[in-house]
Amino acid sequence: MSLHFYRARWQGADYVASPEPHALELWVRLRSPEPADGFEEVEPGCHVRPVPAAECTALHFVTTECSWRGERFQVHGERDGRLLIEYLGGSAPAAVELGLDRVERGVYRRWVPREEVTEIRERAVSLDVENEHF
Repeated sequence: MSLHFYRARWQGADYVASPEPHALELWVRLRSPEPADGFEEVEPGCHVRPVPAAECTALHFVTTECSWRGERFQVHGERDGRLLIEYLGGSAPAAVELGLDRVERGVYRRWVPREEVTEIRERAVSLDVENEHF
């Protein structure tokens, strides 16, 4: 499961992507698990093609969200059948009541068994590639 990543739509297909700032414009590095025209294999199963962001019809930042004990969380890690979740609610008393660990002011996290987590879903936020400064 990818937890946080960029997704770009280029020539009708969606690719995992990463912003690549250039001096005069933003580019994105598109990644494909399969060989494709113009993509260079950088390691087995990973083919990359840089393109100007302006050529992409969409660019999104994608996060993974879930529910745990009736509250909304963002997933930040996964290991050994457990998920590292971060509280999206705005109540410090509620975070403490849930048994979350405070990692900094207003940020509460906890490792929880994956089977206790429900409604795992991606949340994609559209980025305006014309006006974004990465």
